[in-house]
Amino acid sequence: MQGAEPRHSWDTPAIQVDEDLSQLQHKIDRLEHLLKDNNQLVAMLRDSVLHNKASWETGRRGGGTNVSLDSAHGLPGCRLAEDIKDGTDGVQLLDVYDLLPFDNPDGGAWKQGFEIHYHGNEWDKQPLELFLVPHSHNDPGWVKTFDSYYQDQTKHILNNMLLKLSEDHRRKMIWAEISYFSKWWNEIDKQKREMVKRLVEAGQLELVTGGWVMADEANSHYFAMLDQLIEGHQWLQKHLGVKPRSGWAVDPFGHSPSMTYLLKGAGLSNMVIQRIHYAVKKHFSQQQTLEFLWRQSWDSSPHNDITCHMMPFYSYDVPHTCGPNPAVCCQFDFHRLPGRRVFCPWRIPPQPITEQNIKERALLLLDQYRQKSRLFRSPVLLVPLGDDFRYVESSEWDAQFSNYQKLFDYFNQHPELHIKARFGTLSDYFEALHRHQKATGMNLPTLRGDFFTYADRDDHYWSGYFTSRPFYKRLDRALEATLRATEILFSLTLAEMRRFRGDSRLVPDYPAPEHFRGLVAGRRSLALFQHHDAVTGTARDPVMVDYGTRLFHAILSLRHVLQSSAHWLLLVDKTQYHHDQSKPFLQMVKFDSIVFTVFYSCFRSLIIFNPTEQLRSSVINIVVDSPDAHVVDAETGHTLAAQISAVWVEPSRASTEAFQLSFVAQLPPLSLVVYHVTKASVGSTHRARYTFRHHGNPLTIHAEQFDVSHLKGPEASLRLQSGLVRQVQVQFLWYGTRTGMNQDKSGAYLFLPGEEGPYSFSEPPLVRVSRGPVFSDITSCFQHFTHTVRLYHLDGYVGKSLEISNTVDIRSEVNRELVMRFVTDVANGNRFYTDLNGFQMQQRRTLPKLPLQANFYPMTSASFLQDSSSRLSLLSAQSQAAAALRPGELEVVLDRRLQQDDNRGLGQGVTDNKLTRSLYHLLLEDRRSGLGGEAVSSVEHLSLVAHLTSLFISHPPITMVTPSNSQVPKLQPFLPLSSSLPCDIHLLNLRTLEDSQVRETESPSQEVALLLHRKGFDCSSAPEPAPSCTWSTHEEVHTTQLFFSFHLDTI
Repeated sequence: MQGAEPRHSWDTPAIQVDEDLSQLQHKIDRLEHLLKDNNQLVAMLRDSVLHNKASWETGRRGGGTNVSLDSAHGLPGCRLAEDIKDGTDGVQLLDVYDLLPFDNPDGGAWKQGFEIHYHGNEWDKQPLELFLVPHSHNDPGWVKTFDSYYQDQTKHILNNMLLKLSEDHRRKMIWAEISYFSKWWNEIDKQKREMVKRLVEAGQLELVTGGWVMADEANSHYFAMLDQLIEGHQWLQKHLGVKPRSGWAVDPFGHSPSMTYLLKGAGLSNMVIQRIHYAVKKHFSQQQTLEFLWRQSWDSSPHNDITCHMMPFYSYDVPHTCGPNPAVCCQFDFHRLPGRRVFCPWRIPPQPITEQNIKERALLLLDQYRQKSRLFRSPVLLVPLGDDFRYVESSEWDAQFSNYQKLFDYFNQHPELHIKARFGTLSDYFEALHRHQKATGMNLPTLRGDFFTYADRDDHYWSGYFTSRPFYKRLDRALEATLRATEILFSLTLAEMRRFRGDSRLVPDYPAPEHFRGLVAGRRSLALFQHHDAVTGTARDPVMVDYGTRLFHAILSLRHVLQSSAHWLLLVDKTQYHHDQSKPFLQMVKFDSIVFTVFYSCFRSLIIFNPTEQLRSSVINIVVDSPDAHVVDAETGHTLAAQISAVWVEPSRASTEAFQLSFVAQLPPLSLVVYHVTKASVGSTHRARYTFRHHGNPLTIHAEQFDVSHLKGPEASLRLQSGLVRQVQVQFLWYGTRTGMNQDKSGAYLFLPGEEGPYSFSEPPLVRVSRGPVFSDITSCFQHFTHTVRLYHLDGYVGKSLEISNTVDIRSEVNRELVMRFVTDVANGNRFYTDLNGFQMQQRRTLPKLPLQANFYPMTSASFLQDSSSRLSLLSAQSQAAAALRPGELEVVLDRRLQQDDNRGLGQGVTDNKLTRSLYHLLLEDRRSGLGGEAVSSVEHLSLVAHLTSLFISHPPITMVTPSNSQVPKLQPFLPLSSSLPCDIHLLNLRTLEDSQVRETESPSQEVALLLHRKGFDCSSAPEPAPSCTWSTHEEVHTTQLFFSFHLDTI
């Protein structure tokens, strides 16, 4: 906004009029603001009246002290979730699964389908309009590392693309993976970059989806899915000035509506998907519903719909894309001409197109096109032309383009064939499809649901990769949490610096460009790992090591940025800031990595960063060298509740040199809080009391809501607010794989289990019980895992869940998968719920007509069982497979060790297992839905408490410490928010944007992207006592009143 000149009393009348109008406008704005506040006040009063009326009616009906459903509806905001429940228009995939027999008969040439018939006159009025779309699917790591693939194949593909598309304006191609494209762009000169821009502007080259990778849609969290999308889109906008319009996801192993929501929000209108259960594909083909409007299950409006094209056949390679008969289609993959390295497995090779054979060849191909067309409602046909790492050699470009152009010329010269054929892009295809829709009034059906679990043939369900390589899945989420925390603190630091200086400049000694490059590298490392052969755990061992190294280095680099930012924010005297990478002012504390030396005479400053937008009570753990230590709040001087626990060298032997100090910290949202740790008088700090057992009576620990004991396995009695008690037992078991020489076996992708067996042991486990004022726990030490159930003695909803952790090591096993199963008395029938990408919940139905492995689903962060009176939620800090095979049971797969390949191209088993920790919270809540029997809604949300609990385990507090050997300058807490955000508003990210004016390097701009997610929450459970945050009852969230450091210009 341009500055205004000062006005004086001798201004002209025109200027005076302007001033009067300006004052009038200001008064009107003020009045509108007061009216808005008044409307909100009226709405709040209305909600209060409804709440009181419901409570009075409950009392009148003799409802006792329990809160009724109506009272639960008094939770502001939960009405929003209720209003959009159970949309019934269109196709619901849950119902499709109930309908299908899954009998897999032989379909003939199309093995998994059926014979397709046509008369030949179907295209007389509307010719077949065919778009052949060249593509090359480039995995950013799989059998080779990202860099090896780039050097060996990808850069040659892109170099040839530039030359071959420039030779003929009729040639076209699509490209998806921006990670590769950006790496290639950095290596080419200005002249070639201009050639790329011309091809893009001419529509010959289309960048599709625009993500950094073609992301997995089962294990990836929506933060990372969105972040890799933003990274790719911002790169495209900066360097090419384009926004993708169509999505291309041909290789992820199943598809999630969460991705479609993100794509639509990113400006895409269309998408193509491929890996769908073959029985579902067959059904959709029979119904001509392969093209549909994909709608969110919870959405009652078409606002977020996206046009989706499902490829009907087995694969995205050439033999399975021109039509139903792969033996025929393979003859039109001219990369397989005789004498080349690739051949047709059906033993009928392609023929070069000549004047002598063109008629016969054209009619043979046209028959496939026509058969495929009969599976769709329109005469517009999409036929991809490509495969993995295609078009490496110049000769392949020539073979494909020249032979197909001859066929197209023949089609177009013979109008009696009623086909118009040309090379095209996804935009070309979808534009033609939408033109046909508009001209004919053709409507596409609406579909709700997801496409898990994928099977490509027989009973080969791809539910193994939901868990494969759990160590790396856990590391992925650790980087995600570190990146988000660093993004937020870096953005706040830049804003505070500009506010502190009073201009747009930063503190000279603060290395903002260097830190921003570290942020960008962290973003891209996380983005790369979202690739559908990375976070899935389906790459070869050296490739997984390469991914893991990138993740680990990114975490270390981001910690430097976080420490440096916190350093400046905490200083009272900002002139004392000095950046020294070799000697950082703050050190990151990872539990067990640093032992604090505590003194009587001086204190150590402990800095806690709360990366969440909510005020939280958190237990902070550090290791000290004395059993006598206490913690005080540096601002108030108050001593905090604490306990000393043992640090265990072995299951029954505690260290005599290190002790765990645990204290309860009250952390304001996004705050940096300073605490002082000093030595205390002997015996003054509460110490945990320990009991051990190998045999004998069960050991028990208690909290307000829980009784937990261990006999044969951990058992818990969970008491609800209503007084209802639920029993939960934790069991561990093994799944083997199939036996027999000729039987397919489990591998990185597939779960093909043999018989399940209980986890048995020759010696009873050592059971160790600790009891303390801050927490109590039971730890069971088995040969292959250590299992801990912990109760936090905290007030409010924070103390209402059980923390469960497992440290697993199955490196001694052969073809085994370790499972943790909860056995409860929740009467859920055959229904349970798992989350999709941490974004939404999806109902699952355990179907006896399906094999066991088909009833496992991806769980990114949450799953629950429920009946009419209660809900049991399992909240997870990592992704894995989940199932509810019998009523009242819920199980998750912890790790898998498999000796053989499962014949999906990887060429190895999964034997690089590592010691891996998994973390959960188990939450039991009353339900006041008033429904009889099991809850049947297909659309459900987590409760408010479950949302907050999931947030806290995914984004734990970050602990830093000042050095002990220097004079520490005066520090002050940093409190950027005036209050918590509403409970149902999640601050997904505060992402500093790149300066688009700086071309050759990444540099921070003065703009940040504020990403907020308003979460739907379940109405049937009202938290008591209520969380300290409010609810966003109305559409507006007054962010301008929350952030002190920001001028929020555009949201």
